[in-house]
Amino acid sequence: MHERSSVAELAESLRSELNRYSPGGKLPSSRALVERFRVSPVTVSRAIAQLVAEGLVVTRPGSGAFRAQPRPEVPPPGDTSWQEVSLSGDGGPEVVPRTVDASGVLVTLAAPPPGVIELNGGYLHPSLQPERALAAALARAGRRPGAWGRPPTDGLTELRSWFAREIGPALTAADVLITAGGQSALATALRALAPPGAPLLVESPTYPGMLAVARAAGLRPVPVPVDADGVRPELLDAAFRATGARVFVCQPLFQNPTGAVLAPGRRAEVIRIARAAGAFVVEDDFACRLVHDDAGPLPAPLAADDPDGVVVHVRSLTKIASPSLRVGALAARGPVLGRLRAIQVVDSFFVPRPLQEAALELVGSPAWGHHLRSVSTALRNRRTAMTAALSLELPALTLPHVPAGGGSLWLRLPEAEAGTDESAVVSAALRAGVAIAPGRPYFCAEPPAPHIRLSYSAAAGAAEIAEGIRRLRTACDEVLTGAGGGLQP
Repeated sequence: MHERSSVAELAESLRSELNRYSPGGKLPSSRALVERFRVSPVTVSRAIAQLVAEGLVVTRPGSGAFRAQPRPEVPPPGDTSWQEVSLSGDGGPEVVPRTVDASGVLVTLAAPPPGVIELNGGYLHPSLQPERALAAALARAGRRPGAWGRPPTDGLTELRSWFAREIGPALTAADVLITAGGQSALATALRALAPPGAPLLVESPTYPGMLAVARAAGLRPVPVPVDADGVRPELLDAAFRATGARVFVCQPLFQNPTGAVLAPGRRAEVIRIARAAGAFVVEDDFACRLVHDDAGPLPAPLAADDPDGVVVHVRSLTKIASPSLRVGALAARGPVLGRLRAIQVVDSFFVPRPLQEAALELVGSPAWGHHLRSVSTALRNRRTAMTAALSLELPALTLPHVPAGGGSLWLRLPEAEAGTDESAVVSAALRAGVAIAPGRPYFCAEPPAPHIRLSYSAAAGAAEIAEGIRRLRTACDEVLTGAGGGLQP
């Protein structure tokens, strides 16, 4: 029998028998299934993985497979008819020239010279990436029947279902498109939601890669300040009224670069304000899996409770797994999904099937949960090491917020009377042997003060972080002498 049909038949047989087990009940062992159904261990493994992807089964390392807890009842669909008005409002302002400035992105992508400590990276250090699990997942994916065939343009149904469950119980595979990572998803969303020349409300400060995408699409970013509790609703409301914007881009969870989490009292306000303006909220949930193990309970994504389709949700596996696992998702409800789909198809046709199959193998394996727990602990340790080193070596740098997720710290430099040149600090740091990111690219207008961003996720460990901060101290002593004082511990 063809291997693919064997997997499908076994998965269907197991699916039909699940009612024999109570939620949490243990399924027969792989060996027992091999003997009973007279199939190979590989067929059993793939069938179980398919049920895991469907949310029917969970696996536990060393314990086996168990029936999953039932999903909560899906609420009735909301009213997305308002989107037809918003999506057709293309008469907007005069078109502005499109520009592409990738400097803020390249800072986090370019490898530093030999001997330079990387505190400006945007991805996990290789020691934190699940390289063995990725290699195994890719090998298994390559052996899947049809792995090199043409996938559905929206993405593999199993992978879309997995992303839907990750985002919230009200979503299904039909609400999700698979994308080539988060950056591609952002580009698709902005092109779909706003015509060239239109204003685009953004958090200030915010992710430079999003600003680059917006400007390349001919959009005009308009800053809305954030504080320790995320975007300020009263300023968001004022910005919508003043600009007539129809899109707001935000990162409610561990915002880049501040690390802020949108406060519970502000979450419904943001949705209400956008809905009243006939606008979309693009939720960039890039840090959803970069949670530290001391974070405590976290809010669900904005998209999880959004029946009217105000939120277009973006997330990916890239940040938590590997820079080269360019697999992400766009989730949306209503007519906007058709426009998102059309732009994605025109741009890239589809995400390569081997990558999608490998992603399914990875998130369905027992190694996935272990990796998430390991990264959660490691990021907390690195964050603690960096804050301790900064307190010891550079107490004059202001750290307004210590995040419980993400991979970086946002620091304000002391200001001299003539103003501090953050680019001079970045250059001096590189001469001292440590790469850091300047704050200027994170603002779409004049920054209120000089800042730098330090990544602890890109470092090899606590010892390298401490050495990097010592080198940064040397640079600051060179550039900031007299700039607010207090550089000497």
